[in-house]
Order: sequence, then C-alpha cells, then structure tokens
Amino acid sequence: MPETIQVFDETRRWAELVAAQDKAEALFDAVRDGGLLRAGVSEAALSQEIHALAAERFGAQTHWHRKVVRAGHNTVATFYDDPPEHVIEDDDLVFLDFGPVFDAWEADYGRCYLLGDHPEKARLVADLDAVFAELTAYFGAHPDITGAELYAEAHRAAERRGWRFGGTIAGHLVGEFPHTDFPGGREVSLIAPVNVWPMRDKDADGRVRYWILEVHLVEPEGRWGGFCEALLAD
Repeated sequence: MPETIQVFDETRRWAELVAAQDKAEALFDAVRDGGLLRAGVSEAALSQEIHALAAERFGAQTHWHRKVVRAGHNTVATFYDDPPEHVIEDDDLVFLDFGPVFDAWEADYGRCYLLGDHPEKARLVADLDAVFAELTAYFGAHPDITGAELYAEAHRAAERRGWRFGGTIAGHLVGEFPHTDFPGGREVSLIAPVNVWPMRDKDADGRVRYWILEVHLVEPEGRWGGFCEALLAD
C-alpha cells in the first residue's frame, strides 16, 4: 500500500507558537512591572516567585525545561552550567529564561534586565535586541543557512559590538510539547557547530521546523553578561 503522507497546518502551528510566546512575554512584563526584580532576593527565590505567578495568573502548570534566573557574575553562565547561588544586588544584570507550556504549545522566552543605571551594562542590554535583529535579518537573507553558519554569525555579530558570544548554542527547535520527541538526532535540533544541515529543511515527519534564537553576550573580561531569546521569524 502507498505510504500515508501526513499534512500539517503550518499556519496554525506558527500561530499557536506565537500565541504561546505572547503569553510568556506577558508573564515577563508582569514580573518586571510587579516589582519582583529587586535587590536582596536570591536567584532561586525569584525563580519560585515567577513560577507561582505563571501558574496563578497565566495557567502555566508545565515548563518544558528547567527555570533559569541568573544575576551578577552568574550571567556569564550558560543554561547547562550550575553556578553557586547569587543574591541579587543593586546594579546587577538579571536575566530570566523560562519555557512555559500553554495549551500543549511550547514557549521559550528570555529577557535581561538591569537594576540601576550602569552605562556599559545598559549598552549590553540594548545590544541584545540589536544582535537578535541582525541575526534574524541574516537568517532571512540566507535561505539555505545551516545551524552551524548562523552560530558562527552570532559570534561575529557579538564581536562587532565589542562583546563575546557566551552561548555554546545560539538556539534550538521549538514546537508542540514535547518537541524533543520529534524525529532526528539532537545535532539537527540546535543552532550550533554540530548542525551542518539547512535549518529550513522539514523534519522526517514533514513538519516545518520552527526555531528559538538565543543571544548571550558577555563583557570581554567575563565579569557579567546578558541573554535574550524568542522565536526566530522567517
């Protein structure tokens, strides 16, 4: 018998991912505007407060990856690191990386905030969005780009602005929860040197692969850094 071909409604899939991200962005706005970002609270305590807020106000009971709050020197650490607990101080950079699941769709959203008015730290926060925009434009201009190529461009974009790129990856797949069950090896799911395949190739089940773009900038001497992430729009 002929093989059955599954057809996916990609317009709906993208719309669901954008809706999930919009909810994650609203959660982060509530964290910022609600005074949760403050000196004197530990990273772990702030993470618990955000988790409670996500459940109570936004209905997020499941998170597809561990919740990350980094502040001070810990902002140079990657997702995979486990630095010593830090109590947030005045003039600290603080970044949040949360992956709430809304109605079976994954969000993965990260933002960086500055407590105080340190000029170089403020420049880094602004450059996170600027580098994100540059990488999005680069992705759009190169239809056959691979994960390895976009990762290399992330390093160049950081260095052009006087920073180091701090991430071991520059993003990953996202989709219906759990996207980790999608077909294919881990190397094809990352924006990283190991991914030498075109990012716009569909997966083995015929789905368009949607991506989270991560930007992790670190001060040249490695004293502090910042992070942001969101959907990579084509």
